[in-house]
Amino acid sequence: MKKATFGSGCFWCTEAVFQKLEGVEGVMSGYSGGKIKNPTYREICSGLTGHAEVIQVVYDEDKITYKDLLEVFWKTHDPTTLNRQGNDVGSQYRSVIFYHDQNQKELAESYKQSLDESGIFQDPIVTEITPYKEMYPAEDYHQNYYNDNQSQPYCSFVIKPKVEKVEQLFKEKLKKSNRKSA
Repeated sequence: MKKATFGSGCFWCTEAVFQKLEGVEGVMSGYSGGKIKNPTYREICSGLTGHAEVIQVVYDEDKITYKDLLEVFWKTHDPTTLNRQGNDVGSQYRSVIFYHDQNQKELAESYKQSLDESGIFQDPIVTEITPYKEMYPAEDYHQNYYNDNQSQPYCSFVIKPKVEKVEQLFKEKLKKSNRKSA
């Protein structure tokens, strides 16, 4: 099993998206890239710790590649907004890839460069690509949030549309149990 660590705004949204993918064996929400050890949600929400809300994906490389994960990452958030995704504002919501090895770094940088050169985005991509050092798991109530709280307004109005977008864009990459029949 391999690991990938991404920050693309609220980890509840990102976790729900990546959990749907075939070959993803686990997704954990947490905090990475900051200055203190074992931060709490309250601490990172201050924006003073330097941490980003992230997910760590454990995946089977024989079923889904890192490049596939990068494609989902880039297509499911706005990588041109600095320290913001939708209504979530602050450095903890920044777009960031924490690479685990040289291959991940090269693939992430290449993908970012290709997107920049394509002109698909009007504004420049601000996604950080930085070495992974450590991730601190978020509190238990943040784990599996969308699946456990689908009736909550945030889940209905913010997360569900992202999940539906993934179900449309990446039908062939979904776990069989998540595929909708035509």
